[in-house]
Amino acid sequence: MKTELIVIGKTTSKHIQACIDDYTARLGHYMPFSLTVIPELKNTRALTEEQQKEREGEQVLQRLSVGDTLVLLDEHGSEFRSIEFASWLQKKQQVVRRLVFLIGGPYGFSPQVYARADEKISLSRMTFSHQMVRLIFVEQLYRSCTIIKGEPYHHE
Repeated sequence: MKTELIVIGKTTSKHIQACIDDYTARLGHYMPFSLTVIPELKNTRALTEEQQKEREGEQVLQRLSVGDTLVLLDEHGSEFRSIEFASWLQKKQQVVRRLVFLIGGPYGFSPQVYARADEKISLSRMTFSHQMVRLIFVEQLYRSCTIIKGEPYHHE
């Protein structure tokens, strides 16, 4: 199963980016994984929040294929413990060819993206910066892979 994380805008902190790069490299040992950055929109002062979400959504939807499973990282999504997420991921690996996770822009997702989504996952009921969510998610994805393989990274 191919796995992709799509994000809106580049990571601005070099320290966070270094950690994301580390976990992204580690994930390559377990699965084909890629991180796609959709550039931030330019000249957004003239756009409403809805218009921004629509334009970002169009760019996301262009990158998806018909058979892709799209999972939004959304505050209203299902919450998992790490072991539960690993179990969820393992089940997906058996039936999904391409699993795409999406972290939206500053205003969230357009109605079209919500309509296309297959599932929503929440990392926490707390709010994190978009920069931190990227790091937290790739670490949890890596942790799930080590749980699936029975490796000693996760302790429970």
